[in-house]
Amino acid sequence: MSKTILVVDDSASIRQVVSMTLKSAGYSVIEAVDGKDALTKLDGQKVNLVISDVNMPNMDGISFVKEMKQKANYKFTPVIMLTTEGSDEKKKEGQAAGAKAWVVKPFKPEQMLQAVSMLI
Repeated sequence: MSKTILVVDDSASIRQVVSMTLKSAGYSVIEAVDGKDALTKLDGQKVNLVISDVNMPNMDGISFVKEMKQKANYKFTPVIMLTTEGSDEKKKEGQAAGAKAWVVKPFKPEQMLQAVSMLI
């Protein structure tokens, strides 16, 4: 049974790269364009991991993670923040919200898969 990963990013090209990387490693992928869209995709289905951008319109990644963690089904779902933000302040904010790992763009596919395999 393949594991399902939700990829949340407002950039179509980033979503495509992340999806291709994950699919090539055998994962199933659900894509969302921002935090609001991601919450609608989390309709009780099993998601093993979330990879989310931080800066997005409508609902940013940190707000999304906080909201997702309020849902019983996703309380313990691991989250990787994928972002251009490398600042410690943002990292602390992400960790406080529940993010387990931080991958800075541009990322190497191996780096992404390594972070994923550690958390899934």
